[in-house]
Amino acid sequence: MALKYLGDTIDIHGGGQDLVFPHHENEIAQSESFTGRAPFVRYWLHSGLMQHNKQKMSKSTGNLVNIKDILKRFSPDAVRLFILSSHYRSPLTYSEEALQASERSAERLRSALTQQAHGTGEAAALDPKPFEQRFVEAMDDDFNTAQAIAVLFGLSREINRVAEEGMNIAKGQDTLRNLAGVLGLTLKEKMQTISDALPFISLLVSTRNGLRRNKQWQLADDIRKRLADLGVTLEDTPQGTTWKYTR
Repeated sequence: MALKYLGDTIDIHGGGQDLVFPHHENEIAQSESFTGRAPFVRYWLHSGLMQHNKQKMSKSTGNLVNIKDILKRFSPDAVRLFILSSHYRSPLTYSEEALQASERSAERLRSALTQQAHGTGEAAALDPKPFEQRFVEAMDDDFNTAQAIAVLFGLSREINRVAEEGMNIAKGQDTLRNLAGVLGLTLKEKMQTISDALPFISLLVSTRNGLRRNKQWQLADDIRKRLADLGVTLEDTPQGTTWKYTR
């Protein structure tokens, strides 16, 4: 399939570090022998392994955390920041604390985009070009996303600082938004994270279960409808009630 759609030589080939040998070495030998052309791949990107509970995440061991479950509690921006804050070749350890810290970091970047300058459009403007240059240099350095994110936070701090001085920060905010977009960050405002709402959702589900046991169907249905209005869908199963966030 790769030869059909990408040709005899591939620009970029990715995979985990555990695939370097023998999988990718065999792939090179087979492909170059078949086509008679070298190299088969110009750039190999081998990522570090994700760890959880001091072990490699693996389907075979069941040592996994489902991304759908994570997104019930944390924003997509927080998940991206968590992953990209380490170099892709480095191992990464999953933890709730790390994701909570990434959620706070995402909020800091969002805050810089909602900052209002006290000056007018004629005021001196923040020059974002040095930050943009450092961001490009970081990404050109073997996709050093950790350093690129550090540049984003440097720019956000500068936006906050010069806004207090009455400078025009529009270009700085546009640059922050664009550079964040390169990393897949939306930095969109959100009303409340699922992690904040989780205790209240659990309480309402428990209350509804009690009402159902007492055959107070109308009140139970009211809770279900109110939760649905907030994007929380309930599902009653023989094992109990489960819920998921659908927005």
